[in-house]
Formats: sequence, C-alpha cells, structure tokens
Amino acid sequence: MPFHLEEFLPYRLSVAATQVSRRFAALYAAEAGLSIPEWRVLAHLDQSAEVSVRDIHRRVNLDKSVVSRAASRLEGAGLVCKSGHDRDRRLIVLKLTPGGKALMDRLAPLAEQFQAQLLAELGADATGLGRALDRLAASRD
Repeated sequence: MPFHLEEFLPYRLSVAATQVSRRFAALYAAEAGLSIPEWRVLAHLDQSAEVSVRDIHRRVNLDKSVVSRAASRLEGAGLVCKSGHDRDRRLIVLKLTPGGKALMDRLAPLAEQFQAQLLAELGADATGLGRALDRLAASRD
C-alpha cells in the first residue's frame, strides 16, 4: 500500500496546529500588533513570575534565538523586563512589566473567546482530543 501524506497523523496534526495558530495570531496581531513568538513569551510569563529565556524556549517550542529576539522586542515596547539570574550568570530572566500584565489582561478574554469558538467547532471530539494531547505531552517528559 502506498504512503499517503494526507493520511499521516503527524502531518495532519502539524497542519491543523499551524492553521489554528495562524487564526489566533491574526486576532492578537490585530488587537496588539504581536507576533506568534511575542504572544507565546507574554502568555508564558503571564503564568509565571520570573522565567529564564531557556525555560521559555523549552516550554513554548521555539528556538532560543527566536525567544531572545521576541523578548528584546517586548522589552523595547516596555512589556517585559530582563535581568540576570541570581545563581547562573549565563541565564537571562524575564518578567512582565505592569504594561505587559495589562496587555495580557486585555488579551485573555480574546484567547478565551477563541478557545470557546474552537471547542464549539470541534464539538464532542474536543474532549477526546484534549485527553489525547495531555497523554502525548506527558509522554515526552
């Protein structure tokens, strides 16, 4: 039986994830002028106190250089501040500024609305998909 890329689950998941990410990116780009890496850095920092670029890179699935450039742009916009790590001088630590926190407070309802719309589109399949994604995430650790 010949190989069919369109039926290959890893490929289909990748394409679907890219499409969903681009749909959401259009919303926060229109609202706040953010790129995908900038959004991911801000969203991760909104869930944490202070985090190193290395930790964000691991968590948001972007290269360290991409995270560093996004962090620099966000710092220039006054949304994050950088500092040195207490124990490891090689690490750069990021945290949201009050302006960054205010932006995330403004974008959170947009994200929640987008997720609700996506879940409605997926219907009953969303529950099983969520559990499967949780299992996949747990197996990579």
